Amino acid sequence: MRSAELVGQLNGLPGYPFAVIAHPVANNDDAVLRIKAQAAVRDIVPLLVARKG
Repeated sequence: MRSAELVGQLNGLPGYPFAVIAHPVANNDDAVLRIKAQAAVRDIVPLLVARKG
């Protein structure tokens, strides 16, 4: 999370919202990856809908 926060700051977007995916993912089977992806989507959709453009 800290890396994402720093990238936002370096690009002039402090506080830019982002979704976090639970780790590890490398050794997860498809079922576990699907659960993690669904959780990420639940976080991403509100960010996209609330985005000010």
